[in-house]
Amino acid sequence: MIKPFSVNIAQQVLDDLKLRLDLTRWPDEIEGSGWNYGTDLSYMKELVTYWRHTFDWRKVETEVNSYPNFTADIDGQQIHFIHIKGRGKRSVPLIITHGWPGSFLEMMKLIPLLTENPDFSFDLVIPSVPGFGFSGKVSGPGCNSEFVAGIWHQLMTELGYKRYGAQGGDIGSGVSTWLSLKYPAHVIGLHLNYIPGSYKPYLADGEQLSAEVLAFQKTGTEWLAREGAYAHMHATKPLTAAYGLNDSPAGLCAWIVEKFSGWSDNGGNIENIFTKDELLANVTLYWVTQTIHSSMRMYNENSKRPLMFKENESVKVPVGFARFPKELPTPPRSYIEKGYHIRHWTAMPAGGHFAAVEQPELLSKDMIDFFSKLR
Repeated sequence: MIKPFSVNIAQQVLDDLKLRLDLTRWPDEIEGSGWNYGTDLSYMKELVTYWRHTFDWRKVETEVNSYPNFTADIDGQQIHFIHIKGRGKRSVPLIITHGWPGSFLEMMKLIPLLTENPDFSFDLVIPSVPGFGFSGKVSGPGCNSEFVAGIWHQLMTELGYKRYGAQGGDIGSGVSTWLSLKYPAHVIGLHLNYIPGSYKPYLADGEQLSAEVLAFQKTGTEWLAREGAYAHMHATKPLTAAYGLNDSPAGLCAWIVEKFSGWSDNGGNIENIFTKDELLANVTLYWVTQTIHSSMRMYNENSKRPLMFKENESVKVPVGFARFPKELPTPPRSYIEKGYHIRHWTAMPAGGHFAAVEQPELLSKDMIDFFSKLR
């Protein structure tokens, strides 16, 4: 059953947030260390002061509620989504999936760019992954990207879309890939701006990897050693970290904002790309919905069901890929093509992991270029 939905967080939740911000206990730091040990202390103090005295969550609610929001009960899972019909002469149904530590809010800048073109547009479906945002939390095991793909297909079917496109980055790339693997007769095309970290194509016995693939694997291993502690924690002991993150808004903010700093194309200053309001809208969403643990658990579930292709298994629907220069380590095209039917490839001039927020014009143009050419 699909029902209209609007966001309206209880005032006492927002008042409690302000009280907790007032009571923040700050750690010490090594002077002048900046972001080298994690989220910069001076920036966090500046951001928390802004959060406490200037940031207005009600403005976020107003923007979200300006679009048609719904919840759907699918196999007992409560799924929140925004559904905007395109205005173009030709409009393609498209489900866009976010990742961690993002949310459906990442896609807000894309909505007008993808729905208002008079010639070609999309009927956009922007859901919150189970355990994120206003979607329900899954209390049992098994909520991995493949599981979510099954829910997404049912959602699109209930909305009357027999054939549709899929797009995603981060966890959303895994969900969208599984959609294309499991329901190829229904997915007209797959557009990605990230390749799932667990991705391994089928390799025949004795098949030698090329020098560029070996170089990528070395880079990926070095990146994980330097930057991957969060992912190891999420995949192994997410609940232990969640006690502090769910109880301290400053702690939650530091855990999330470090990724927006480290993974974006910001030239050394996070606010070259994101405003304080954009950062805090996303963090506040995690806070008011208490979804930090349920969102982190996705890493644990995906670690048990990695994207490793068997013989004769691959994504056979047309695939478009947007390669942003400051993205996390990305396999070379030759390696991606072993498992994906690449029909469209764009090397972007700027942008990082949060492409929909960082470079919405570049990303939306690439999506239109790809999908508008598919039959």
